[in-house]
Amino acid sequence: MSSPVPPSPPRVAVVIPAYNEEDTVATVVQVALDFTPEVVVASDGSADLTAEVARAAGARVVELPHNRGKGPALKAALEAATADYVVMLDADLVGLTREHLEQLLAPVLAGDLDMAIGVFEGGGSFASDWGNKLTPNLSGQRACRRDWLLSVPRLGEERWPEPPITDHLRETGARWGYVELGQVRQVLKETKRGFWKGARARTRMYADLLTYRRRKRRG
Repeated sequence: MSSPVPPSPPRVAVVIPAYNEEDTVATVVQVALDFTPEVVVASDGSADLTAEVARAAGARVVELPHNRGKGPALKAALEAATADYVVMLDADLVGLTREHLEQLLAPVLAGDLDMAIGVFEGGGSFASDWGNKLTPNLSGQRACRRDWLLSVPRLGEERWPEPPITDHLRETGARWGYVELGQVRQVLKETKRGFWKGARARTRMYADLLTYRRRKRRG
């Protein structure tokens, strides 16, 4: 009598939307490749070497010809991926390890959550930690099924995908929760672009986030 064939392990991809992140994207890609062989970076019309650096680090790279925003870049990466599950990461993370990705994905694979959302803890940056904790629904570190994320309405239309994802979680009755990512932080916009350019970019981001519901009502 033949032995039963063990089930295949779940296939997981890491998807990384990136815009002008040549200084940090390689490190994020390398950590992701230590976790899974399928890593997709979507360069959102980057004007620097983001695409080249990510490709040299071992990622599959999708290049958007123009800067359209994180939402379209995320959707492009998801469409290029093939795995059943995805871990979504920002390209400007510092302190990330394979263990963080395992922690983020574990409750989804176990069936306890439909989406796990990572929040920073003790990463060494007060602004990064507390900004993430005050608005955890805006975190770019998430794990879920790829088909669920692709089903989010307006995902590829909104510059920032987090508000439509949050709406879809609520509207579908999905189970979500937060996972602490110890010693991880993001490089602040003000650090990457200089104080005034970074502050303007942050202001534009929050203005866009705050007007999401108005755009949604208009259809």
